[in-house]
Amino acid sequence: MTDPQHVRGLRELAPGFDAFLIDQFGVLRDGRGAYPEAAATLARLKRSGAKIIILSNSGKRSAGNGKRLAALGFDRDSWDMFLTSGEVAWHILARESAGRASSRCLLISRDGDTSPIDGLDIVRTESGEDADTILIAASEGDIHDLGHYERLLAPAARRGVPCLCTNPDKIMLTRDGTSFGAGRIAELYGELGGTVRWIGKPFPDIYDWALEFLGHPQRICCIGDSIEHDIAGAARAGLSSMLVKTGILADADEAELDRLFRRHDARPDYVAERFCW
Repeated sequence: MTDPQHVRGLRELAPGFDAFLIDQFGVLRDGRGAYPEAAATLARLKRSGAKIIILSNSGKRSAGNGKRLAALGFDRDSWDMFLTSGEVAWHILARESAGRASSRCLLISRDGDTSPIDGLDIVRTESGEDADTILIAASEGDIHDLGHYERLLAPAARRGVPCLCTNPDKIMLTRDGTSFGAGRIAELYGELGGTVRWIGKPFPDIYDWALEFLGHPQRICCIGDSIEHDIAGAARAGLSSMLVKTGILADADEAELDRLFRRHDARPDYVAERFCW
């Protein structure tokens, strides 16, 4: 793999691409709010003529995420589509549950959010003892430790209950820093003997949805802060990528980045210090 090209900002990339798939957390914002320049840069990139999809490993549905980003000062007209892994999973669940009797779902989410199953013929349960399915949409790792989730999930794992993880991120950004994400909880379920189906970056379903919306243009660049999810996902989908050194890699040096490139067998085409024009 060739070394990535270091760029100062999106001004250098915009002429070479028809569309951008842009991560949310760690690129445009963190747990405290929007990054400086991010809203203006996104709007300027859209005015350049590029198609833009905000592609997020959020277990919540797209509409709610779009509202939250707008509340942080982003112009709703600066993206063509906001696509979350939670949105993709909701449609998968709707299709797979059509015509079946209602099932009991143990939903693991954040802040009492039930949007991942709202409108579906699914009854929420609070126990792994009687769940028919597990849906891991978010983590409250800043509130609970992994032991809490192990006690919740172990009974379901022993019964072989299938699990769907709609947020593969193993690290999440919170107001107070980083904590373990929903992806780590899903890993724990696998360690307990359960089976997990993953929806979101770097897995193909979310890219299939994005490319279908875009009409499969040839020149697409993915922008993200995670090598494991954004950069590896782009590589698997055959797309170009740019790594921004904010978010979860804000403190990583070149040696650490190279180690992660090799671990995930993915190297970005471009690297920038931050999301700026």
